Amino acid sequence: MLHPKSAHPSICVDKIELKFRKENAVFLSCFFFFIPPTHTAQGLPKLPLPALEDTLDMYLRCMKHLLTEEQFNKTQNVVKQFGAPGGVGKLLQSKLVERRENKANWVYDYWLNDMYLNNRLALPVNSSPAMVFPQQSFRAPIDSLRFAAHLISGVLEYKTLLDSRSLPVDYARGQLAGTPLCMEQYYRLFTSYRLPGPERDTLVAQESSVMPEPEHIIVACKNQFFVLDVVINFRRLNERDLLTQLEKIARMAGSDEEQLPPIGILTSDGRTEWAESRSVLMRESTNRDSLDMIERCMCLVCLDEATGPELSDTTRAMLMLHGGGLAKNGGNRWYDKPMQFVVGADGCCGVVCEHSAFEGIVLVQCTEYLLKYMTGSPSKLVRAASVSELPAPRRLRWKCTPEIHKLLASSADKLQRLVKNLDMDVHKFYDYGKEFIKKQKMSPDAYIQVALQLAYYRCHGRPVSTYESASIRRFREGRVDNIRSATPEALAFVKAMTDGGPSTEKMEMLRGAINAQTKYTILALTGMAIDNHLLGLREIARELKMEKPDIFTDEAHLICNQFILSTSQVPTTVEMFCCYGPVLPNGYGACYNPQSDHIIFCVSSFHESSETRSAVFVKCLVQGLLDMRDLCNKCNSSVKVQRQGRTLETHTQTDTNWQSKTQQRATDLTKNQPTLPQVLVKTPDQTTMEAQTQTSSHGEPQALKNGSKS
Repeated sequence: MLHPKSAHPSICVDKIELKFRKENAVFLSCFFFFIPPTHTAQGLPKLPLPALEDTLDMYLRCMKHLLTEEQFNKTQNVVKQFGAPGGVGKLLQSKLVERRENKANWVYDYWLNDMYLNNRLALPVNSSPAMVFPQQSFRAPIDSLRFAAHLISGVLEYKTLLDSRSLPVDYARGQLAGTPLCMEQYYRLFTSYRLPGPERDTLVAQESSVMPEPEHIIVACKNQFFVLDVVINFRRLNERDLLTQLEKIARMAGSDEEQLPPIGILTSDGRTEWAESRSVLMRESTNRDSLDMIERCMCLVCLDEATGPELSDTTRAMLMLHGGGLAKNGGNRWYDKPMQFVVGADGCCGVVCEHSAFEGIVLVQCTEYLLKYMTGSPSKLVRAASVSELPAPRRLRWKCTPEIHKLLASSADKLQRLVKNLDMDVHKFYDYGKEFIKKQKMSPDAYIQVALQLAYYRCHGRPVSTYESASIRRFREGRVDNIRSATPEALAFVKAMTDGGPSTEKMEMLRGAINAQTKYTILALTGMAIDNHLLGLREIARELKMEKPDIFTDEAHLICNQFILSTSQVPTTVEMFCCYGPVLPNGYGACYNPQSDHIIFCVSSFHESSETRSAVFVKCLVQGLLDMRDLCNKCNSSVKVQRQGRTLETHTQTDTNWQSKTQQRATDLTKNQPTLPQVLVKTPDQTTMEAQTQTSSHGEPQALKNGSKS
């Protein structure tokens, strides 16, 4: 819960701790503050607030086919009472209207707390996504250090762009192309930190009131932490200097006499447990100083040890998410930092991100910049302007009591259970990619979402609530809303594919499902989806200390928010892929990266669930994609034969009938939705699914991750 002395859920830590920091670490100039908006957000419109009636109508439509008839009838009555004139819904809506007037973004705090800061689960697997870089070939230990030095050099270049506010503004493509997007999230990449709390975490930023902000990176090596100053005597270290310092760190970490306990393993625990462990650490001034250096650093660079001979895509994805546990590199992390760059001696490389500060859009943009920097500019290991005498990097010290050793053992135990529980399957589908889908005049994202619905239905025989992130960055301080991909139209299609029937009917249903997905995507992108609105109504009721309204205790609301299928499109222009874990014990995480001629799928679940198996889901997904391709090809061949048989007029009439039916579906879906200026439903081939992919003004695609989750 919100600390009683904090006026803002994202502002600051306990005043007692701040007093500790000020009195016991004289060199510290870091205070914690809420991250203020930058000038890039000021010119954007505020996030709109949907009409109450529209959200309630859409809520019923989204839930009807996911409930029994008895459940739905009850929910219908509950919703009717909630939205009735003079009812509680009207009161809460009026309070949200007031909140929208007074806030830059009326849902931001509610969303941040609900999605991340209130979540008590451990960050690895459950929350933090990872980007897996191409497998590297390091022939000698020095090669991995050279790679790390080159990577750090790229990070410093990118941070220079951020510090000077020189990063070009992103502009939307696809729907409402040309709309400028909020850049707030970029400026949290290297300046924020997730501070654990007993009931709620705090997203904080480093700001200096006395001295210039420290410019250092923390290097993790053999579970030890070292301070790597990247600016010495007012000069930024060049790549040769960085390599020299990394070599020193590798030697220092190898010293058996100075090995310290793997304190980083504590950050892999549940958030409440880590908050308690951190309080124990803070009793010693040595530990406070070390914590401060980590919390104020730009990022982490984790120099991992080789983990074994097999480095398949699936293995690398799992190692990136959890480090393999304490026996491997699980303690060589500090999960509270937004950016942890992993460089393995065996070439297993990537980045793990703490998700509360930014979406996958920013992660992809940054990592693509770095990989392009590293391939586009040769390693600059010979430069004249080197710092002549480099002080040795500093090892962070820890004073560990028996209590701390006990906490370390407990955290290591839980991480190992998480490692064993994760069931990951990375599959590269090579039969076709997004170019084939575009030729069908369909949106690749909507097509793949329908394929995911088909896969789940074939695995489990039922539809489930599905989460797909939609960026609302066209609005000030915008993060995401949810595209509810489990539409009635998708269910009709997957039933037809399962039960059989004429191909022409299946094709019509496929187009109907894709059309419904596209329309809901537009609602989400323009701030008119239902999830954020329902969250706002619930939180306003809590703030007013009202008894929780029936609509939020109803069984349908629980089902509505149980995202058994958590999905995200994360496309890249360089060879890498994103992965993350499921958000429920019996759920799947499904991240996909569509390329021109293939699609990369990263499917995750938990072994402990008797209901799920990632390999089985992938098998159903692959078969569904092949069946959908065959359906498209068969219907295309039929159309071609008709044309050759001079029955074009009949075919045209069929098209007219289909358009009439799909237009009726469009009318049904958006019934009672407010008019959105300039929102045109483009034909699917024109639609780039901006829900996940947005291209910046400088031409580099960006992608976002489900918010557990991306």
